[in-house]
Amino acid sequence: MKNKLLLFSIGLVFIIIFIIFYKGLQNTNIYSPETKINYEVPLVSVKLFNSNKIVNTKEIFNSDNYYLLNIWSSWCVPCRQEHSILMELTKNDNLNVIGINYKDTKKNAKNFLNELGNPYDEIIFDDKGTNAIEWGAYGVPETFLINKNKIIKKYIGPLTNNSMEEINLFIK
Repeated sequence: MKNKLLLFSIGLVFIIIFIIFYKGLQNTNIYSPETKINYEVPLVSVKLFNSNKIVNTKEIFNSDNYYLLNIWSSWCVPCRQEHSILMELTKNDNLNVIGINYKDTKKNAKNFLNELGNPYDEIIFDDKGTNAIEWGAYGVPETFLINKNKIIKKYIGPLTNNSMEEINLFIK
């Protein structure tokens, strides 16, 4: 009787351990930051790429137009991949494309834009990466669709043809 009780107890312990590990495998431990949708554009002072002038983000996103804020860098391979889509999006008159040049040098960024073209109406120079953090970004590329000073959509990673179609549907 004692042996049966011991075997039953050991079996029960193994079943409980198995259930705990099985449940643990189903829970992801991958961190993904909160996607801020319908939040106001962050109010921060930024340095413009071409003029080194310090302006407030309210001065850049100052109308009811649609804006596409793209965080990019010359050293970023996916940024290179999405660049043709940004160039295509600039053809839409209802969309202003703004860039944040993230943790880059001006020389490398200028070479990148000279090689691939400049889709940006304005570029914010973020050599330390602090402006991108204010937006809730955690890497490059990331893109935000903005209307009436509110973030209405966030794209993590490079833009694709599908995201371009979605952006065009938003701004029609």
